[in-house]
Amino acid sequence: MSAPLVDPLVSTAWLAARLGSAEVQVVDASWFMPSEPRTGGEAYAAGHIPGAVFFDIDAIADHATDLPHMLPAADAFAQAAGALGLRRDLTVVVYDAQGIFSAPRVWWTLRTMGFPEVFVLDGGLVKWRAEDRPVETALRRPAATTIEPAFDPSLVRDIDAVRATLSARDAQVIDARPAPRFRGEVPEPRAGLRGGHMPGALNVPFGGLINADGTMKSPEALRAAFEGAGADLQGPLVTTCGSGVSAAVLALALARLGREDVAVYDGSWTEWGGRSDTPIVTGA
Repeated sequence: MSAPLVDPLVSTAWLAARLGSAEVQVVDASWFMPSEPRTGGEAYAAGHIPGAVFFDIDAIADHATDLPHMLPAADAFAQAAGALGLRRDLTVVVYDAQGIFSAPRVWWTLRTMGFPEVFVLDGGLVKWRAEDRPVETALRRPAATTIEPAFDPSLVRDIDAVRATLSARDAQVIDARPAPRFRGEVPEPRAGLRGGHMPGALNVPFGGLINADGTMKSPEALRAAFEGAGADLQGPLVTTCGSGVSAAVLALALARLGREDVAVYDGSWTEWGGRSDTPIVTGA
């Protein structure tokens, strides 16, 4: 389980030096909670890194379910990614408007769908703007590409797999939600969900992995956060959260520690906490 350390993050300086390169594609993955007053598309239109295309995680999703932004089928994804002009033979850099929040979800999605060279911009648009780097408001309409469907099931878990994991204890489940939500002390932001967490789950709130400037903490600090929560970083790992977005932040952090094999529970608490047949624990 000790894969070589390959940092999935790139710096703003690295991207700025390659901006406009034919070998690098930039993807804006901005997304906000439904309770917030703006959407990712609005943030993209207000200003984005030059050349970036907008990846809408709510639109490029499985619309046959009422769960939010679930992974689409591989063929549907290939069509959507092709419409954005994405290519597997290029280096893809994903960022979001909040620093590091929703970009990891698209980083994970692209890797799950067969993109081999995907990175997240450390600090995202927050750091990019703070450094007075260029932005544009022009909406990009790239030439479409043809992408063959591909899918890596090892990076995804569904509810049945998570049930089996919790029963067999053959992997650790790590929850990215804030501690009060994990303990069931505050209501969930989505109506109709029970509070608490899955039996045996560990809690590593994703916000504690991010610096004030929107960048991700050092590998040493990340390791301390996971080990402090009781995680064995040598064993199988599954991450979860509210709706599969911040779970990908944990997966990204673990990739910084050489664990590129971490699976995300796509339905996360919106699915688990929204059902009556799933066991829930409250408290620490």
